[in-house]
Amino acid sequence: MKLYVCFTTGGSKEHPCAKAYQSLIKAGYEPEIEAVKGIGFLSKPLPNTAGRKKMTKLKGNHHVPTLVLDDGTVVDGSKVIVAWAKKNPKKQ
Repeated sequence: MKLYVCFTTGGSKEHPCAKAYQSLIKAGYEPEIEAVKGIGFLSKPLPNTAGRKKMTKLKGNHHVPTLVLDDGTVVDGSKVIVAWAKKNPKKQ
C-alpha cells in the first residue's frame, strides 16, 4: 500500500496527512510514503507539481492524503482513510 501525503506524515496530530498515517500505523500497517509536495488546499495546487498532477490523473483531484491499496483501490481523504483503517486492521 502507498500513502500519498503533502510533504510529511509528521507535524501536528491534527494535520490530515498525519492523521491518516497514524491511523494506518495503529491498525498495523507500514505504508510506503510518497510526498506529492505543493500546496493543495486551494482549488488549484501551488505549484502544480508532478505529484499533484499524478493525484489528479489517479482520482480526479489533487488533494491528499490518498491511500492506494495493493489491489489498486483508492481510499481518498483523511477521514475516509481513518475509517478504513479502523474497519480493516492488519491481520497478524
